[in-house]
Amino acid sequence: MQDALNNWRLPRKMLVAFALIAVFVVALGAAGLIANRHLSKIADEHVTSGIASVDALSDVRGYVREYRILMYSHVTSVSAAEMASLDDRIAKNKEKIDAALGKFAAAAGEEFTADVANIRAVLTRLEQVNARVVAFSRQDKDAEALALLKADGKEASHAAIDATRAVMDKTVALANARGEDGNKFSDNALIFMSVMVFFSLGALAIIWNLLNKTVSRPMAELTSVTTALAEGRQANVPHRDRSDELGEIAKAVELFRLAAVARAEADRKLAEEQKLVTATLGEGLAALAEGDLTAEVTAEFPAPVASLKTNFNDAIARLREMIGAVSVSAAGIRTGSQEIAQASEDLARRTEGNAASLEETSAALAQIDDRLKTSASASAQTVARADEALATVAGGRAVAEEAVQAMERVSHSAKGIDQVIEGVDKIAFQTRVLAMNAAVEAGRAGDAGRGFAVVADLVSALAMRAEEEAKRARDQLTVTQTDIVSAVDAVQRVDNALENISGGVGEVHGLLGQMAEDNQAQSSAISQISVAISTMDQSTQQNAAMVEQTSAAARNLTTEVTSLAEQAALFRVDNGRPQARRAATAPASAPVAKAAPAKPKPAPKRNQAYVSPVKALPVPAMANAAARLNGTNNEDWSDF
Repeated sequence: MQDALNNWRLPRKMLVAFALIAVFVVALGAAGLIANRHLSKIADEHVTSGIASVDALSDVRGYVREYRILMYSHVTSVSAAEMASLDDRIAKNKEKIDAALGKFAAAAGEEFTADVANIRAVLTRLEQVNARVVAFSRQDKDAEALALLKADGKEASHAAIDATRAVMDKTVALANARGEDGNKFSDNALIFMSVMVFFSLGALAIIWNLLNKTVSRPMAELTSVTTALAEGRQANVPHRDRSDELGEIAKAVELFRLAAVARAEADRKLAEEQKLVTATLGEGLAALAEGDLTAEVTAEFPAPVASLKTNFNDAIARLREMIGAVSVSAAGIRTGSQEIAQASEDLARRTEGNAASLEETSAALAQIDDRLKTSASASAQTVARADEALATVAGGRAVAEEAVQAMERVSHSAKGIDQVIEGVDKIAFQTRVLAMNAAVEAGRAGDAGRGFAVVADLVSALAMRAEEEAKRARDQLTVTQTDIVSAVDAVQRVDNALENISGGVGEVHGLLGQMAEDNQAQSSAISQISVAISTMDQSTQQNAAMVEQTSAAARNLTTEVTSLAEQAALFRVDNGRPQARRAATAPASAPVAKAAPAKPKPAPKRNQAYVSPVKALPVPAMANAAARLNGTNNEDWSDF
């Protein structure tokens, strides 16, 4: 069986496994659903046939008892209204009994049809007896009605209650029996579900074991083999005879193993070829490191790297040619550098003289610049004094203007006072008129009005005096207004004079400002000339420093060229003959500036320092000159 499963494809295995699991799951679900529905039916019957039936029968018993009480009340009623009310209640009670009995019949089902008929017969007999009791009660035969109620009525009522009790007992017994059936079915369902779960777990274990043997364990074995092959170890590939996916994987791994073996053999051959190439190139590079430029590769390289041999030999040949050319060029460069150094020394001496002359010119211009700056400062102070005079004149004019405005306000106030005085004059006139009227009325009054006439005379005299005082105040106010007008004219003349003074001072201020501007312009021009001279001085110093460095560089170049020639002589470029001899026989380059060059001096040693005849310009002075040019000099040779 396991061999057959090994040949199944993986989807088929998974389908069968999951189908079996689905069958057990569906079986468990179906069993649970059936058991649940049956238990639900039992519970529903218990509620419907048991609780609802018992509740309906309880209502019937209660209504029967209430029926008997109503009959007693009807017999003992004392009025027609009470009797009519009891008739209604009796009728409603009958309806309730019928409704409760109908409810029981619907809930109990066909099993209790005979019982329901028996209860209806008993209730019919009870209604007949109660009807006779009601008839006696309506005829006021209370004794007969009461006797009938205690005899036949009591018997019929007890019969109805007993019948109802018997049916209730039967209903309870039936409900208990159904409950026991439900419990038994529940126990059986639990046992069945447990058995199904046990069988499901067993089936799952069998399925897992089969999948483990046919899928998981072979997959782990293939993983181990693949890991061993990846680490370079030899391993046998199992399960190649299977026809499922694992068999295909095993066959592919076997192909990989065979390819790895072939690749290892190819790598071994390649390593041997690389070893040959590396050893040969190592010998050539070792000879090159010792200065032998004649050592070439003669061994046969494999085809893939044959071009490496050709490139190496070509590189050695070109290096031989380059070293020979360098040796020849070094001799010419050495002669030229010596001539450049001599010319640079001559140029440095001439530049030193120019720098001294420019320094003296710069000092003279600096003195002129200082004097012009002093003159410009004095002009600026004079302009400041003129500004103060203008400010003082402006202040005086402002005071005069305030005085004019104050006098105008006084003039307006005087006009107001004149109006007040005019009002007082009118009041005095009206007072005199009133006093005259009072005197006339006092004269008409005779002796009784004499005192009032005296008062009227005094008031009239006082009014006349007020008119005289108002007239004098008006005259005095007129004189004051005339004086104020004269004062305003005088202040205006003073303001005009101050305005003329301000104009003159302004012209003086303009002339002084123009003088200050001219002095400033002259000072700026001298400063620019001084800066230009300083720049020329700086440039000269920089040129001197540059020439000095050029001379030193030329001498250093001579030393380096000599060293280069010595180093080039260490290489063997033609059958072991020294390269230094070829360099010595090379023709010297023609002189640059001299028609008959002197014999060149021997090249100085590398550690011998060159002393320049030019005095270097201090760095702070050079920085100040550069700042005056606002950064226009972009070539700073002070750090050359």
